Amino acid sequence: MDEAKFLAACGEALEDGRRAGIGTLGEKTLHAALKRYFGPEERFREVTVGRYVADVMGPEGIIEIQTAGFGRLREKLSFFLEHYPVTVVYPVAGLKWLVSMKEDGELSKRRKSPKAGGPWELLIELYSIREHLQNPGLSFCVPVLEVEEYRLRDGRGRRGYTRFERMPIRLMDEVWVRGPEDLHLLMPPGLPEEFTSKEFRACGKFSNMQGSLALSAARELGAVEQIGKRGRAYLYRQVRA
Repeated sequence: MDEAKFLAACGEALEDGRRAGIGTLGEKTLHAALKRYFGPEERFREVTVGRYVADVMGPEGIIEIQTAGFGRLREKLSFFLEHYPVTVVYPVAGLKWLVSMKEDGELSKRRKSPKAGGPWELLIELYSIREHLQNPGLSFCVPVLEVEEYRLRDGRGRRGYTRFERMPIRLMDEVWVRGPEDLHLLMPPGLPEEFTSKEFRACGKFSNMQGSLALSAARELGAVEQIGKRGRAYLYRQVRA
């Protein structure tokens, strides 16, 4: 983890964003900052590998930065993992400031989101690439960030807002999962050694659907195993390497 290096990468990405105009890049400001952080040298960024383009490719392999929607990674991973080790980077907001924007460009005063995210959010996305989770060439990095999230008040989306930009402010933590010994780092905080799916959802603050996907991914990774039942509920246990 290198906070100074991350801030420098954010500065470059934000300058590019200003040239294009805030809001025109969607998630790309965050993506661009992380791409510069993990690939400081331009020659290592946006490298053609077969018929695909890797976000970063260096001496230690390929780095793919994904802010959402892991389903689109399936084909790329199938090809990349045949030839190179791959690290998938998935940023989460450990501290989030919300700013709403009217269609005329007027910004609200920013307010702190009550939700604090963490590495366990990666599990929700991993279900989409579950066929690759046992590949020894695949690893993960979860940068935990402070971000400003801009939401357009357009009457659409959740509660009438559409998220159109996340501006990275600070790197708070960096969690690496390189092998079985690191899987416990993806477990929700406060999770006991033995737990039900309901307890798993509560610890991760997952919805029912998110909890189901996350728990399935955790089982596929080998981080948890089913050990029996507690009453009518299935009982699970964390697996320690």
